[in-house]
Amino acid sequence: MSGYTRLVLTGRSLVAIGAVTDLARALLPAVVVLEDVDLVAEERSLGPASSPVLFDLLDAMDGAAPDADLLFLLTTNRADLLEPALAARPGRVDVAVEIALPDAPARERLMSLYGQDVPLALTPEDVNVAIERTDGTTASFLKELIRRSVLESLHEDPALTAVTGTHLTRALDDLLDAAQAVTRTLLGVGVDPADLPAGGVLQAGPVPGAMMAYRRQVMARRMGHFRG
Repeated sequence: MSGYTRLVLTGRSLVAIGAVTDLARALLPAVVVLEDVDLVAEERSLGPASSPVLFDLLDAMDGAAPDADLLFLLTTNRADLLEPALAARPGRVDVAVEIALPDAPARERLMSLYGQDVPLALTPEDVNVAIERTDGTTASFLKELIRRSVLESLHEDPALTAVTGTHLTRALDDLLDAAQAVTRTLLGVGVDPADLPAGGVLQAGPVPGAMMAYRRQVMARRMGHFRG
């Protein structure tokens, strides 16, 4: 989307949705991206009080002129928790796209992406074995795998001359070890959002209170039309 101003809100910055939307209207054409929108747009019946940011978001999405070239892009791991006034009201969300777990080719590309600034010295066999062993994992898991591989290399040589297949195997063995079940959950591995109750809290297992999911939902609201 060349030519579009992109404004990204995540974490605490989500509270600025009103001001950022005003800025986006002044910079049309524009895209407003809200990462993990469930943090501020949880269904009102799930808590004692609604987030004031939710109403700011609804006002922002409804307040643009019909011909404004403005796109809202919302991402979430817990679409099931979203306020129906946002997720289920006709016309408020035009398109919803589910991004599944990465398949083998995608995992290979992700490893290459996360390792692009790392002195990787991996053979094709090293990569193939890692791809096979990481079936069912997330992008976050693969990013952590590269990070731990770097730490394994640094443990041997602080100069970080190369990250080899041996380092990668050690890091993967550690992440897949039974003792790392909590870590894998935090990285979104092995937890289906359909199995989580309202509120996102795991009721059993080693990580009470953790809200984890592996599916990523992307929703878009189009204000106006694409140019060109």
